[in-house]
Amino acid sequence: MVKTIHLPEELRPLLRKTFGVLYTGVGDDTIQKLSKDLGSPTKLISVGDVTTFHLLNSNIIPDILIVDDRTKRGPASASVVVGTKHTGFCEIFVDNPPGVITEDLIDVVHDAIKSEDHVRIFVRGEEDLAALPAILLAPEGSVVLYGQPDEGVVFVNITKSKKEEILDLLDKIIGGQEDRNNMIDIRRKFNGY
Repeated sequence: MVKTIHLPEELRPLLRKTFGVLYTGVGDDTIQKLSKDLGSPTKLISVGDVTTFHLLNSNIIPDILIVDDRTKRGPASASVVVGTKHTGFCEIFVDNPPGVITEDLIDVVHDAIKSEDHVRIFVRGEEDLAALPAILLAPEGSVVLYGQPDEGVVFVNITKSKKEEILDLLDKIIGGQEDRNNMIDIRRKFNGY
């Protein structure tokens, strides 16, 4: 049985806040703005089709990209779908339904971060919550980028305090799960065990 973290409706507003710095704008212009602050992160992780497309289009190659061929809950354009398929990436597929984080997604993100290869994670379902495990599992000094629909791109510097902030949020979500015993393994993975 796949263990999952379900995002309850009443906690969805907590995820509407940005977890980093929002670079406003659209397309390659937004990427150019944030590229000035990118430096040389330990790992660069991109979550979302449009964000990833514009990174690659700007010749910024993430270590890990997480996509689902969708944007704003609808199909991504053909150019975005094709544009996120970069030849330099090994590809991993994972199932992750909308509104949840599966243990499988956590494991795939963990393995991709440990890999020396560039990894493209294709989520069958929805990758909207994938930024949370990416932030928690990425080494300090990394950067996670994810799209904020109709606003721009969120730039998250991975620090100990950022990880604690996200872990506190996930503890609120996990604490409300019906089967808390099944959440023990997931909680341990987020704590690095």
